[in-house]
Amino acid sequence: MFSSPLLLFSFGILTFSQRQVDNKKRMASELLLLARLSFLIIFTCSSAAPVTPTPITDTLLTQVAGSLQMFVDELPQMPKLLGYSNGAASPKPGSLTIGMYQTEWKFHRNLPPTTVFAFGTSEDAATVPGPTIEAIKGIPTSVTWQNNLPQTHILPWDPTIPTATAKQGGVPTVVHLHGGVHEPQHDGNPNAWFTSHFRETGSAWSKATYTYPNVQHSGNLWYHDHALGLTRVNILAGLIGAYNIRDPTLEASLNLPSGPEFDRNLMIFDRSFSRDGSLYINYTGIVPSIHPQWQPEYFGHAILVNGKAWPFMNVQKRKYRFRLTNAANARYFQLSLSNGLSFTQIGSDASYLPAPVQTQSILLSPSESADVVIDFSTSTATEIVMNNNAAYPNPTGSPVDNLNSKVMKFVNAPGNPRAPDSSKIPASLVNYKASTTDAAATTRYIVLYEYTTPSGSTTHLYINGKRYEDPVTETAKSGSTEIWEVINLTADNHPLHVHLATFQAIKIQQLSNQAQFTSCMTQNNDAVACNVASYLTGPLIDIPATEKTWKNTVKIPPGTQTTVVVKFNLVDTNSPFPFDATTQPGYVYHCHILDHEDNAMIRPLQLV
Repeated sequence: MFSSPLLLFSFGILTFSQRQVDNKKRMASELLLLARLSFLIIFTCSSAAPVTPTPITDTLLTQVAGSLQMFVDELPQMPKLLGYSNGAASPKPGSLTIGMYQTEWKFHRNLPPTTVFAFGTSEDAATVPGPTIEAIKGIPTSVTWQNNLPQTHILPWDPTIPTATAKQGGVPTVVHLHGGVHEPQHDGNPNAWFTSHFRETGSAWSKATYTYPNVQHSGNLWYHDHALGLTRVNILAGLIGAYNIRDPTLEASLNLPSGPEFDRNLMIFDRSFSRDGSLYINYTGIVPSIHPQWQPEYFGHAILVNGKAWPFMNVQKRKYRFRLTNAANARYFQLSLSNGLSFTQIGSDASYLPAPVQTQSILLSPSESADVVIDFSTSTATEIVMNNNAAYPNPTGSPVDNLNSKVMKFVNAPGNPRAPDSSKIPASLVNYKASTTDAAATTRYIVLYEYTTPSGSTTHLYINGKRYEDPVTETAKSGSTEIWEVINLTADNHPLHVHLATFQAIKIQQLSNQAQFTSCMTQNNDAVACNVASYLTGPLIDIPATEKTWKNTVKIPPGTQTTVVVKFNLVDTNSPFPFDATTQPGYVYHCHILDHEDNAMIRPLQLV
């Protein structure tokens, strides 16, 4: 009859109070008896063996991922939104409203629906990844980003790292267009967060609508959450989407594969799932006495493309263009194709290469993109698997297993394509202004540190030994070129992302006697005072031909100094930004391993 001791106690009090008893002794006696009865029931229930949920172990997560049959769900084509309107004579600026919703998404046909956070024009239309925004070079796109998320997060988050925290509840979010060239107020600063209906906002919030002028050269961008300390969990929950800037005149001259069937975005990431289909991220930190939840890297057991675990795609015997983006929190992908098929890479991040590069494999760090053409007519195989062979953490972590070594499958239809393939792979692509050090106004030393307990467990990561909230030290002149000597004193490869800027690595040199140099740096945090030049005697590391163009993410290998040319202007014309980039709240730069960025390998950047 009673579902709990508390309910029984309440019912007894109610019944007792309804009696009209004048005898004080009887009243006291009944009250004492009722109290003893309630205590006995509560004690008995609390003493019973607790119902313990099955612990979520790595073995269980592996079993769940392993139970999902590969290559049975078709690759989704994400919905597309035009960031412009079609005028009578030419395209006009466009305006979009995109919300963030809590909804359900099927990551695999054998998984129950998963609760996610997703971008969309409505809750019913929200997807993971979100809709692909199609923009045109030189035509502005305005987006009103709306937060329709609930009072509480669907994933655990750690308040002991610098974190956007809403006092009235709600999930703080803010959207960053990765690779975008735009004013600071439209950049998605980590402190420009807001909760549902803008009930609460961060210290840097000023606008509900962001305008992206699309003044840079055409290429592949993506948008994602960027809230302080919550980026890793908000992106893990599903807040990602592709953004393409097209140059119709250039693309017509190149004659690459085009159209919605033959020019596809592939967003690749990893996730772990519990048996009920829910997203899994650890609830316990690597050093819980310091950070109860945070761990240095998240690696999922299932590999997803466009929101499906190990999907397949039916292709014809012709050329296809794929815009690949690594949208994982921490996992690197070393991509290759089975049966001897190769990639022809035509671009990296948001830039074309000078000429196509035929390659058997492509290493993508988190947030990095590659623009490739695959010619399926050159293969007699009916099935071609895209594989992964990147250690995690990269470069010296665990080797891939039978799950994370597979990405997706192409089913190559026999016979001729339905229509003749008139697309080409041109001998040359785009030559932007050269990346030289001659015009550099300033040289900066950017040093990446990892801090650990005496036993070697990571507690946090800093740039130049400083916290995110420490005063800005990188104050670049708008329109200038700088040289950043990026020194990595950790064991990880770190993807460096600088907001607004476009940059390129031109030299990578291994440090010699790294332990001695690190000892000096941890005491002085001054590369010049520690005579870094005397340690630059190790071998040079080749920069792949596939990365010799202007980028928005550059890999920084461990134990190296990487020389990066950083341009704070429009690299295709070498002209200043057509807007004021010096206003508040400024920009940021950071490692794009999201768990590192959140704790707290991120620093402010102010243009002057």
